[in-house]
Amino acid sequence: MARTPSDEFRDPDALVRRAGVRADPNRDQHFLVDDRVLDRLPEYAEGMDRRHVLEVGGGTGALTDRLLAVADEVTVVERDPDLAAFLREEFEGDVAAGHLTVVEGDALDVDLPEFTACVSNLPYGISSEIAFRLLPRGKPAVLMFQKEFAERMAAEPGEDDYGRLSVTAGHYADVEVVEVVPREAFSPQPEVESAVVRTTPRDPEYEVPDEAFFLDFVKAVFTQRRKTIRNAIRNTAHISGLDDADAVVDAVEAVSDGESEADLREVLGENILRKRAGNVTPAQFAALARLADEHGRGGS
Repeated sequence: MARTPSDEFRDPDALVRRAGVRADPNRDQHFLVDDRVLDRLPEYAEGMDRRHVLEVGGGTGALTDRLLAVADEVTVVERDPDLAAFLREEFEGDVAAGHLTVVEGDALDVDLPEFTACVSNLPYGISSEIAFRLLPRGKPAVLMFQKEFAERMAAEPGEDDYGRLSVTAGHYADVEVVEVVPREAFSPQPEVESAVVRTTPRDPEYEVPDEAFFLDFVKAVFTQRRKTIRNAIRNTAHISGLDDADAVVDAVEAVSDGESEADLREVLGENILRKRAGNVTPAQFAALARLADEHGRGGS
């Protein structure tokens, strides 16, 4: 059972004082101290399975306090040994009751539990790595990122922010920016605004025969986002792992000209090789990766 909420949660500034620490921006530490934002984060997770909530980067426990009020069990991963020790002491009763587990270590390295949802104010420096450790787990999440990163995650084809991050995140989940958070909500203040992202897992609308290759192919093509897809495929074979990039271009041309694979032509259209990556949909990337896999790898 979730812990019964008290009339008032712990004061974020008081938690910082009791912890006896100063957040170090050089170590990617910015404590979220705005009560209103802290109160809303668990609300964005309403409708999610909150039996076991994972929090990455517990800090001094302001968000932990609120998660304990709505979740049956919370696991916090905190890499700072002093903060991990403080969390165990501050929430001693919840630890003893089995409602809270504090894992000391780097969230990129430790074994993550079988959580049902994740709600976290993520360390900015490892946002990408953490996001793509969490997303393949297929669990819903409410995550705080730098605003620019969040907007790139949620961008649609044709938008300025659309890129590799958009396609990769969208491969695993629907991504929505639910709130922009000002610098003043943190102590010390970061140099940029932040944003809260909600991810809802779902299967993609397309199929890929090799997920790792698909993601590598997308990464490769976006390194040449100003080039046409024709040139991007040819110029990035060393990144995508293609043995014969020209064979891939020829196969795509054959599909676009209606000479083969009508199902792929319906997805790709006639002018796909003249497009640039920023205007290619995830489904079109999947179709291109399928042709690349069939015609450009292993000497095929």
